[in-house]
Formats: sequence, structure tokens, C-alpha cells
Amino acid sequence: MLIGNVGVEPEIRYVDQGVAVARLRLATTEKGYTLQNGTQVPDHTDWHNVILWRKLAEVVERYVHKGDKLYIEGRIRYSTYDNKQGQRQYVTEIWADNMEMLSPRPATTPAQSEAQHSPSVQPTTKTSATASSDDDSVLPF
Repeated sequence: MLIGNVGVEPEIRYVDQGVAVARLRLATTEKGYTLQNGTQVPDHTDWHNVILWRKLAEVVERYVHKGDKLYIEGRIRYSTYDNKQGQRQYVTEIWADNMEMLSPRPATTPAQSEAQHSPSVQPTTKTSATASSDDDSVLPF
């Protein structure tokens, strides 16, 4: 479980058969403190590579931006690869199973917010009284 801030705009890709994959950098910070003897311990920030798949990635694409605060649940994945120089590189990623957005929404109407954050996404209207859980126009949280 991680609570942190998005460091850069998320990167979204679509892979086999239109499956969405989002990659973002999440900063978590432990606040500094002062020991009893007066020694100052500074803040410590760690950066995490977070991978989100399918519907979570689509939510990230539409609503998550640099600076947003997120709660992430997931599992750690370790991998290695050899770079162009033949050196072994180690990668640690968090593959998210759950995400909650903790940043307050701007004080605008949903249509204005949609236009500000995602100009290529057109708002949709529902014509039926029931909404499918797979509908992207309904927030999943």
C-alpha cells in the first residue's frame, strides 16, 4: 500500500487487442523529525514505478495528472534486463490492483473539468436509466 503524489504526467499505451497500460511515478515521503538530542532527520522521499492495467489505466488516462495524490494497492515485481552496453539493469515496479484518487476535484462542473484535463475526450450522456459497470463515463469510485 502506498500513498503519494504523481511526479510526472502518466504515460498511457495500448497493447494487444486494445488493452490499456498506464505507467506513472509516485513519490512517497517520510516526514523529517528532531531527535531528543537535537539532531535533525530530514524528509526522505522514495520514487516508485507504478503499472496499472485495463480499467485502472483508463481511469488514470482520463483523471490522473502530475501532482495528484493517490492511494495504490498492489504487488512488487522485480525484473532484470541487459542494456545496450551489456550491463545488467534491475527494475522494481508496483503492479497496482487497486487505486483511489485522494486529491480533491477542482471546483468546476464535470463538463468543464473534462475539457480542462482531457481535451480529446468527449463527454457522453446516458440514455438509459441503468449504467453498466464497464461504462467509462461513470467514475468507478
